[in-house]
Amino acid sequence: MGTVLIRPPGHRRDVALRPAATAMVWIGDGHPHETIAVPGVALGDHDVLVAVEMSTICGSDVHTVQGRRAAPTPLVLGHESVGRVIALGDAGADATDGAPLRLGDRVVWSVTVSCGTCDRCRRGLTQKCRDLGKYGHDRVGVHGDLTGAFASHVQLRAGTAVARVPESLPAAVLAPAGCATATAWAAVTRAARDMPLDGATVRVHGAGLVGLSAAAIAVEHGAVVEVRDPDPARRALAARFGATALDREPDVVIEASGHAVAEALAGVAVGGTVVLVGSVFPAEPVPVDAEAVVRRLVTVTGVHNYTSQDLADAVAFLAGRGRAYPFADAVGAVRSLLDIDAALTEAAAPGAPLRIGLVPGR
Repeated sequence: MGTVLIRPPGHRRDVALRPAATAMVWIGDGHPHETIAVPGVALGDHDVLVAVEMSTICGSDVHTVQGRRAAPTPLVLGHESVGRVIALGDAGADATDGAPLRLGDRVVWSVTVSCGTCDRCRRGLTQKCRDLGKYGHDRVGVHGDLTGAFASHVQLRAGTAVARVPESLPAAVLAPAGCATATAWAAVTRAARDMPLDGATVRVHGAGLVGLSAAAIAVEHGAVVEVRDPDPARRALAARFGATALDREPDVVIEASGHAVAEALAGVAVGGTVVLVGSVFPAEPVPVDAEAVVRRLVTVTGVHNYTSQDLADAVAFLAGRGRAYPFADAVGAVRSLLDIDAALTEAAAPGAPLRIGLVPGR
C-alpha cells in the first residue's frame, strides 16, 4: 500500500512504494520495452494513486509501436485499466458521482486530463482542453513516471474523471471502459442528439470493441442495429452484441473502423447522421460529395474521446443492461505485464482477440 508522509496542505504528498512500482517504458520503434522501478511518487492536492488490477492493449497502442501514430518517447503506453485507490493527495478527489474517493475504491478513469477552466472545458469539450493531458500518450518525466496503464500503478492527476466500479464485474469488462466503452457511449449519445434511437435503424462499420460496444448500446436505446466488418468471425461475434440485418437504409451510421468513411457517407438515409469515431490514425483523405450531403440533409459529425458523464454512463451501462452482452469475452488472453512486447506482437497479429490483458505481478 505504501507509506504516506503528510506535508502541509498545498504541498505535495510523498508516497513511498514498497515494493517499488514497475513501469514498462517504450523508447521507440524497434526497441523492446525497458522496465523501470519507481520507489515513490509525489501526489498533488487532488491526485490519486491507483494500483492496477488489469490493463488492456488498445489498437492505438499497437499503432504507436508500429510507427503509425506519433508519440513522444520515452513513454509508458496504455490507457485502458481498472485498479484500486491506494493513496490520495492532501485535498482528496471526487468520483464522477460527486462523492469523495476513498482508499480501497475500485475505479476506472478517463484517458484525458482536463483543466476545467479554459473556454473549451467551459463549453463541455473537456476532452479537447487547451491544456490537455492523456494517459499513455504523455512523455514520462513532466508528470512523473507512472503516466500510463502499462505499469503496476498509475498516478491520476487533478482533472481526471474517476468512476467507481462494482466489485462484481470482471476486470476484463471494466479495463476497456475508459476507452472503448466510453467512446462508444459518446458516439451513440451524439447520434441520439439528432433523432430518437428508439425504433431507428443504425449501421456500425467495424466490429472492433468500440463498434461492438456501440452496437450493444444502440440496441439498448431501442435501435435495430447492423454491424459490417470484413472478418466473418467478427460479424458472427456482432450478433452476440445484438446486431442483426437492416431492411432499410440506416438512420444513423457509426463509422468505428476508420476504413469505411466513404461507404458510411454514401449509405446513410436522407436526413440521417453519420458519426465518425474510428478515424484516429493517419490515412488517405476521403473525397466528400458535398452536393449529396446537402441535398440529402445529412449530418456528419466526429467524436473523439469523451466527457466525464460519458464515462459514468458507460460504467452504469456495463453494471446494468450491459451484463446481457459478452463483454468479458473481449479479453481473449491475459499476459504478464513483463511480457508486454510479446503481447503487443500478439495483439497486432491477424485474428487477434479484441483485447489482450496485462496483469502486474503475474
